[in-house]
Amino acid sequence: MHDEFLCHVTAYGICGGRRIGVPLGTYRAPTLALALWWMRDRASWMASRLDPQPDDPTFPPNSIAPVADTVPDVPSVLRAWCGDTLQQEMVAEELAAGKLVRIATSDDTTEYELLAESVDALRMQRTAAALGSSAA
Repeated sequence: MHDEFLCHVTAYGICGGRRIGVPLGTYRAPTLALALWWMRDRASWMASRLDPQPDDPTFPPNSIAPVADTVPDVPSVLRAWCGDTLQQEMVAEELAAGKLVRIATSDDTTEYELLAESVDALRMQRTAAALGSSAA
């Protein structure tokens, strides 16, 4: 069983012709349950910021405009992932098995990524790599 998990949230976009990642948060979860909670919390956090209510008083009047129906609905995808019990169970199984988990969705300008991996699995990979290389 993997006991500790490193979780990241990143947004990727194109700037000056290059793909640039902007870190939106990192969390070192001491348990699998907290890793899953944090990923759901961050997905909800992104969804609420990408899809604010037009009457929200924190935004100036007319500063929010609807997008075309052809633009992928990232907030809905993130909210659906948060509410999908089967998906959460699959993610938990993958993480418990020491596998890297990546949940990603994108619109026409940005890719949003939730990433989680076992700290123990990372340590084992580094150790295996170090044992496999010769000292010069």
